[in-house]
Amino acid sequence: MTTPTPEPGARNLVVGVGARRGAPLDEVLGLIEETLRGAGLRTADVVEVATVDAKADEPGIVGAAARLGVPVVTYPAAALAGVRVPNPSDAADRAVGTPSVAEAAALIEADELVVEKSGSKGLATCAVARRFPAVLTPFPVSGEKTSTPLVTEGPRPFTMTAMNPPTHPPTRDIESAGPDLRHHGDAEVRGENLTDLAVNVRTHTPPEWLRQRIAASLVSLAAYPDGTSARAAVAERHGLPVERVLLTAGAAEAFVLIARALPARCPVVVHPQFTEPEAALRAAGHGVGRVLLREEDGFRLDPAAVPDEADLVVVGNPTNPTSVLHPAALLERLARPGRTLVVDEAFMDVVPGEREALCGRTDIPGLVVLRSLTKTWGLAGLRIGYVLADPETVALLAEAQPLWPVSSPALAAAEACMEPRALVEAAEAADRITVDRAHLLAGLAEFSEVRAVEEARGPFVLVQLERAAEIRERLRLLGFAARRGDTFPGLGPQWLRLAVRDRATTNRFLQALDQAVQALPARTGR
Repeated sequence: MTTPTPEPGARNLVVGVGARRGAPLDEVLGLIEETLRGAGLRTADVVEVATVDAKADEPGIVGAAARLGVPVVTYPAAALAGVRVPNPSDAADRAVGTPSVAEAAALIEADELVVEKSGSKGLATCAVARRFPAVLTPFPVSGEKTSTPLVTEGPRPFTMTAMNPPTHPPTRDIESAGPDLRHHGDAEVRGENLTDLAVNVRTHTPPEWLRQRIAASLVSLAAYPDGTSARAAVAERHGLPVERVLLTAGAAEAFVLIARALPARCPVVVHPQFTEPEAALRAAGHGVGRVLLREEDGFRLDPAAVPDEADLVVVGNPTNPTSVLHPAALLERLARPGRTLVVDEAFMDVVPGEREALCGRTDIPGLVVLRSLTKTWGLAGLRIGYVLADPETVALLAEAQPLWPVSSPALAAAEACMEPRALVEAAEAADRITVDRAHLLAGLAEFSEVRAVEEARGPFVLVQLERAAEIRERLRLLGFAARRGDTFPGLGPQWLRLAVRDRATTNRFLQALDQAVQALPARTGR
């Protein structure tokens, strides 16, 4: 994997500092300068000194930042505790509520740790992280467009950092900093006997008629797969020429193909959303910018937040995990000549009438729509999805595919799911999910501790609650798996995603949630 190379003289280093009370200026500044010098880095390239809120007025840290000519940026201990660090310390965790102030503060809004934590006489610790240019380009979390790199003087809104493995030779296996972009809901239930609210696959699927169609395809396993019929069926279902259809091994393969095959100088992913698009882009060597939608705006999209220079934009609709359905008219405003607009419609068939869908549109420049059959039809283990785009884009993506990328059983399933009876069944399921989601939201509204994203239109609901990690663990003990939210950029440890289930299952879950909330011991002190 290649990583962006900083321009000469670019201010792209974040120095994370932890210090005991009363640590003198000379000690803190000397540690910073020695750390940078030892790594062959320049003080002139430091953009800020970062630390925990509790140390915001520590004279040694404030004075060192002033000598370097940069601001002090602080973060809550709870936010820093959500950043994985290579050198955690139980003592630091007990003292300030995070396993490593220096490493977590350096990494929370950076891309790679270039100098691990070092210390000076037990009075201070220091770590250095680097931001890549693509992260410093104008993708502000506020949704306001700017033409200059974002450097905030004062507390910065909490965003978790990108997943980037270290590019320098590690002395040992160091876990990637920031949210784990490869974490998915199935990890919450794998090997466990739990009621699954972590995975968005519809329950009691695939239906028996679909199982029979898949089973019937097994007699032809000796022959190489032929996707001609399935591709034609998808094209007919959406009223498109067959040249605009590409079958893939699930939407995840489509993201990899896009990252590898389509030109992108300045790709941007709109978050919070499914993390595979960014993971695929980074694995293909791209620096990735982020536009973080805000909770106070209901995680609704503002097209003006996407920078003009972005030549590949990825957005989900409805978006996982927020469950927000963006109006098609807003998404259209993101399209322009020279830009690829990737709209992930993996959950659009759960929206009654598929309103706001763009899958059948051919008049939007650069539009690439992804669809998945794994969620509604319970085919996650079979891997089947498809891409809808202009023929030139489809051809580029097809060239990047291996031979026979979709198996014969998956092709049989795709063709079956395009039939009229399947579309009727999917529409009926969408109506049921709408009712079941309303029941879940009504139940959650009874909890003063829980705030749900009310604009939910997908088969899942995003909720915010204090001590969500503890509640999630208690729910597991009570037999329920919920999806953690802190692995989605733009969310933190106070978020959970809950799959919509039938009313009986939801009622049992709400009872378990009440027990989990009531069982939490009251916190004392701050």
